[in-house]
Amino acid sequence: MNHHDGPDRGHQRPEGVSDETVEALGSLSKALEITERARGYLYDFHQLTGRADLELDRAVELLRKAGHAEWADRVQNEIVGRNVIPGHWTFQIVEGYNSTYYEPFKKVERQAVDELADGRDHLYEAEMKEARRSKGHPDHTARP
Repeated sequence: MNHHDGPDRGHQRPEGVSDETVEALGSLSKALEITERARGYLYDFHQLTGRADLELDRAVELLRKAGHAEWADRVQNEIVGRNVIPGHWTFQIVEGYNSTYYEPFKKVERQAVDELADGRDHLYEAEMKEARRSKGHPDHTARP
């Protein structure tokens, strides 16, 4: 057997780590990955809302050119620069999410992996890969 025909040390289960622990850490990491995606959507929301707010400048200008000064004033005064929720622009929502939820979540997940699995990431996935790959097939190698 080729000594590279298996996961590298960083993806091998440490001595004494149970199946239940590997599964629990896999679930915890999966939850963090879902949170990463949610955070991406939050940044989409932030950027799209900001882009819309900047586009309002053009709308106000076009309303004025079209002779609708009252509507231009209304859009300018009621919508441009408006808070998206009371007291908050989207950057403040992003900052609050990051400091209140995302960063503590990342920290706890990292600490759990460090303490319970000697810092070895993706043990659940590495073991799944080993169970599912066809050993000896050139497109099913264990390592890059």
